[in-house]
Amino acid sequence: MTNKVLVTGCNGQLGIALQQIKPPDVEMLALDRSKLDITNFKQVKDVVEQFKPDWIINAAAYTAVDKAESESKNAFLINRDGAENLARAAESCGARMVQVSTDYVFDGNQGRPYKAEDPVNPINVYGESKLGGEIAVREILGNESLILRTAWVYAFHGKNFLTTMLRLMQEREKLDVVEDQIGTPTSAYTLADAIFSAIKNEVTGTHHWTDAGVASWYDFANAIYELGTTAGILESACRLAPILSEAYPTPAKRPVCSLLDKQSFRKAIGEDGQQWRLVLKRVIGSAGKP
Repeated sequence: MTNKVLVTGCNGQLGIALQQIKPPDVEMLALDRSKLDITNFKQVKDVVEQFKPDWIINAAAYTAVDKAESESKNAFLINRDGAENLARAAESCGARMVQVSTDYVFDGNQGRPYKAEDPVNPINVYGESKLGGEIAVREILGNESLILRTAWVYAFHGKNFLTTMLRLMQEREKLDVVEDQIGTPTSAYTLADAIFSAIKNEVTGTHHWTDAGVASWYDFANAIYELGTTAGILESACRLAPILSEAYPTPAKRPVCSLLDKQSFRKAIGEDGQQWRLVLKRVIGSAGKP
């Protein structure tokens, strides 16, 4: 049976990954902001009514965490109101929806991986806006939606930690990288694959998904440098120095430990996550080709 899937934000790192690994039994319409502005309800409703998707994957998001502190109106417009528009359109045509959310809905102070049902407490505007999107989708669609929280998403394209580090490592002889924030790097490709598995298995509710393992930003940067050098992508030497968050102040506060418990989602899709360093090696070695 073919699933008709509408993807928003098709030029973002997740949107591109979803298109690149699309299963053969999925009929996909992937649109960027010029063709589908999720903040424009009329446009959203018209597109959804015309395409009549079985599922909507909302890969469109305002993701500039620091900039969101001074652009909160825009962050909420996209991350909360845009998600609400999609959910209302989905409800009107009987579609289900995947709302991709973030570990930043948590404050990072729990001391153990967060389960989906744990209390949320975002500590920055980005997290607040994404939580607003979760709440809107859940209230409108209920069990006809999948809220999927993830973390530290990267790809070989777009603006993310991997591409930023590769650029800076070519430009500088020394880089300071925060070592006291803990999470899990997650490839846009493995995230996209998990989303398609969820659609295939008709998974709904609130769940978590990242690649497997634990890392600090410093660990992540070290792995990028080592694997990038081995792959011949990095040709100049760069020394990495671990620093504490307080030595690198940013407009937005970050959770200290935002590890996510993935057990419920792993069971639902029948798959275990792959170790993040092995996934990173594959992404770097293939220069971003899935």
